[in-house]
Amino acid sequence: MERHIQILLNRLSLASITVATITLLLLFLQAPPETCITQNHQQGAHHRHPKSTCDFTHRARTSLHKKNTRLWSTQKWLKTVHSFSSLFLTLKSLSHLTNHSRVLCVSAGAGHEVRALKQIGVKDVTGVELVDSPPLVSRADPHNLPFFDGVFDLGFSAHLDQALFPSRYVAEMERTVRVGGVCVVAVEECGEEEVGEIGRLFRKSKFVSAQNFSLVGSRMTRIIFRVTAPP
Repeated sequence: MERHIQILLNRLSLASITVATITLLLLFLQAPPETCITQNHQQGAHHRHPKSTCDFTHRARTSLHKKNTRLWSTQKWLKTVHSFSSLFLTLKSLSHLTNHSRVLCVSAGAGHEVRALKQIGVKDVTGVELVDSPPLVSRADPHNLPFFDGVFDLGFSAHLDQALFPSRYVAEMERTVRVGGVCVVAVEECGEEEVGEIGRLFRKSKFVSAQNFSLVGSRMTRIIFRVTAPP
């Protein structure tokens, strides 16, 4: 009796080993290779995030129009543009800006000020930054602007205090703004002494006015200079 039980146990063990071997063999045959990256992917093709190791189905890239539409509809973007619009409307009321002015925005970032100017009716607006943000901002070095002398009526920057070389930065603004035009900078709120220091950077311009105001919730000082000498 014990011999029959032993034979049965041996057969069950053999059957279990056989099933396990077949299962491992099937898993091995179905397993993905070490790499499933296709030649197209290696050459820079765009793919969606894969659901599995070898899932590299193509997806259409988000168009620039759709990307900008989403960005320009956010509350943060709208709030920032509205704040810049208030600043430029003030310049209009002071007769420093009209709808026909040729305006240069230096260090324009993502283009909030460019968008604001266009929304209040200014048609000829150019925005530049080290990194472009099409269609509002083109790539250019603020310290070496790619424009002829005196081609703009107004130069604006809200980032003079972040310039690597402030003297060169200001000189380029003055060079590209015509005689009789204005350079407008918005800096962190400051007093007369700091305004004087900034004024000394504008060697070809005359100080017009300085006014404290709020820009996107921050206290700032708006300083206006009128260009009086050619480059």
